[in-house]
Amino acid sequence: MAVTETQEPKRHNTKLVRDVGLIGLTWASMGSIIGSGWLFAPQEALMVAGPAVLISWVLGGIAIIILALVHAELGGMYPVSGGTARFPHYAFGGVAGASFGWFAWLNAATVAPIEVSAVLTYAGHYSFASGWIDPETNVLSATGIAIAVVLMALMVAINFLGVRMLAATNSAMTWWKIAIPLLTILVLAVHNFDTSNLHLANGFNPAGLKGIFTAIASGGIIFSYLGFEQADQLAGESANPKKDVPLAVIGSVVLGTIIYILLQVAFLFALPHTAVGKTWDEAGKGLYTAFSGPFAELATLLSIGWLATIIYLDAFISPAGTGLIYTTGSSRLAYGLSRNGYVPSVFEWTNKRGVPWVGLIAAFATGCICFLPFPSWQSLVGLITSASVLMYGGAPLSLGAFRKRLPNTERPYRLPAAGFISPLAFIIANMIILFSQWETIWKLGVTILVGYAILVVNRLFKLNEHKPTLDWKAASWLIPYLVGMGAIVYFSSFGIDTKNPVIPFGWDTLVVAVWSLVVYFWAMAVALPTAMIEEMIGEVEVDEEMAPVGH
Repeated sequence: MAVTETQEPKRHNTKLVRDVGLIGLTWASMGSIIGSGWLFAPQEALMVAGPAVLISWVLGGIAIIILALVHAELGGMYPVSGGTARFPHYAFGGVAGASFGWFAWLNAATVAPIEVSAVLTYAGHYSFASGWIDPETNVLSATGIAIAVVLMALMVAINFLGVRMLAATNSAMTWWKIAIPLLTILVLAVHNFDTSNLHLANGFNPAGLKGIFTAIASGGIIFSYLGFEQADQLAGESANPKKDVPLAVIGSVVLGTIIYILLQVAFLFALPHTAVGKTWDEAGKGLYTAFSGPFAELATLLSIGWLATIIYLDAFISPAGTGLIYTTGSSRLAYGLSRNGYVPSVFEWTNKRGVPWVGLIAAFATGCICFLPFPSWQSLVGLITSASVLMYGGAPLSLGAFRKRLPNTERPYRLPAAGFISPLAFIIANMIILFSQWETIWKLGVTILVGYAILVVNRLFKLNEHKPTLDWKAASWLIPYLVGMGAIVYFSSFGIDTKNPVIPFGWDTLVVAVWSLVVYFWAMAVALPTAMIEEMIGEVEVDEEMAPVGH
């Protein structure tokens, strides 16, 4: 009588490989910070705030540095893949973890298509690419969409080669990406540095304090600074995460802030008087507001043809490099969400090189969809900025909870004055949401609802064997927080009626600050108890994630 052997069900590989060193982590963050932002933001922000935009860049840089310091402590404490999606999960349980995880993934998955859009916009300078984008509407043509899809596919293909190959590729690109902005700053400053531009057109600060704040969120400033958290996302693949992650986060954001402020100074002072109209936002042929490739066209206007050629070349490399690393980040975030049980378990599957490949496919599909409703670089900036700072808002809440519940846990980097900086960072994140304006915020609200629908489907159809505890009490502040922020923005001077708002300018910022503090201390009061936080961390820090360095 034959004996039938029972076959074990095939198990998919879910291991990551710790192959990334300090330089790889730093360049992952730095390569994300220096992307299409330097090619467009100095022009877009100048149009919003005039020369007072210099203040906007400084304020934005301070805001991002504060948020980065919070992430530095968290990343060193818990070096896991997709960290920004998982810190709120540890501190507040399933409801908060799923929500902030979705915000983080939304941010990461939508950056790659905006970088591709930047490549195609600058490519329009060449005759072979003139039909890719309509110059009047900035909408991709059928050919443009096809080219954009191919570029997205290339980013995904490189990611399939493994994190070591990715880190090497990104490091090489990042050296170039840093060198070209620095070269541009130097050449423009030597060629034309006219400080009288501060008082051209309608003056130094034509839009007042509101214009300075608006430029931070809507002029591409915060968008340009985004990316420091990539070191946190790759922490699960770091060879020495507790030491290297904090250094990478802090180092990249400080260097990025310095470069961007200098770029804005160089762009503003290099503009010929003939390129500026009667107002800083005046549209017109021949004026700087009509530049489709701001720095390259400025170099051409100043008869620095060789620099323009280099910038046009960089317009392929810088955005492509940023899109590449954000594609990586989105797959790691999806991996982390799956480990927590929020999305189907297929997102944990890795190939023989330790790459979470299902997340890469999802990132590719999402990027292709984004080419349809959001045709231009500027049209995506506000949405991505809002999603990003909403994601960043989960970090100071998590840090506050960990300081309260886990005071003795090892912290390779310990943030000074965390009791003050954590609520301040949360206020800053919410201020940027306010400055993003209602026209953007309502779209963000729709995407949040889509995310919740995905999470509900995953739960109902049991697409992940791990069923996280939702912990509604620990997240009792979340829905009031989101609804409250939406209502404040709607009735504010950045809302539906900017001329006669219910909450006038100035008062709306005060209301946001007060509401932020209410939510922050509410969250601290209901955060998970110590034992449960430790259990949540133990559930996901399993041996698969602690795999040794690959060879």
